[in-house]
Amino acid sequence: MSAATSASNGAIGRVLGVFAHPDDPEFFAGGTFAKWAADGADITFVIATSGDKGSSDPQMTHERLAEIREEEERQAAAVLGVKDVVFLRYKDGELYPTLELRRDITRMIRLKKPDIVVTLDPTVFWRGTGGINHPDHRAIGAATLEAVFPTARDRLNFIEHERDEGLDTHKVATVYIAGAAEPTHTVDVTDAVERQIESLKAHKSQISDMEKMAERIRERALDPNSPPQYPRRIEKFRVISMR
Repeated sequence: MSAATSASNGAIGRVLGVFAHPDDPEFFAGGTFAKWAADGADITFVIATSGDKGSSDPQMTHERLAEIREEEERQAAAVLGVKDVVFLRYKDGELYPTLELRRDITRMIRLKKPDIVVTLDPTVFWRGTGGINHPDHRAIGAATLEAVFPTARDRLNFIEHERDEGLDTHKVATVYIAGAAEPTHTVDVTDAVERQIESLKAHKSQISDMEKMAERIRERALDPNSPPQYPRRIEKFRVISMR
C-alpha cells in the first residue's frame, strides 16, 4: 500500500453502505461508519440478503434465521448511529451481479443520493493463505460498482425509475471499497473501534465468543506504525473519486 492517507478529512454528508449480509457493515467498516455517524453523516445500509443460511443449528429454518439476522442488523446499525437499514432479500449464498440486483442498487442510489458509497472488493477471491472470500461479497461489490458507474448516472439506464417512480439520476462523488486487495487510504477509527465492537455484539447468532471477536477487531485495526504507548486503530479502503 502507498503511504497512508487519511480519508476522513472534511464533512461527510450522505453515505450508502451496500453489503451482502447482515454483519458485513460492522465487520468490514464498522469503525468508519461509527466515526462518520458521530460526525453527523446520514448513513443508510442496503443489505442484499438476510443471511438466511448462516447457521449450523439443525432446528433452524431459513425464515426464522432471516428474521433473527435482520433484527440483529437493525440493532447493530443503531449502535453505530445508522438510522436506516434496507433489506433486498435476495437468497443468501446465491448472489450474482445480475441486472436485477444492479437495478435495485441503482434505485437506492437514486433515492438516497449519497455522496459516498461503501461496498466490497469484487476482485478478492482469497486473503493470503487465511481464507476464501465469500462469493456473495464479490457479487455485491461488482453489482454496486456497476450501479455507481455508469448506471445511476445515465437516465436511460432503468428509465422506469424516472417514469414510474419519479427518481432522478445521481452521480456518486466517492466510492470506498472495504476489504480491498490494494487499499489506498486509511480512516483513523481509534475513537470508534469500541463502538464497532459493541455493534458486533448484536450479532449473537453469528458470534459465539464475544471476547475473542473483540480482541480480533482490536488487533486487526492496530496501526503498526503507531507508537505502543499511543496505539492507533485504522480501517483501510481503496478510495475512488468519481468527480
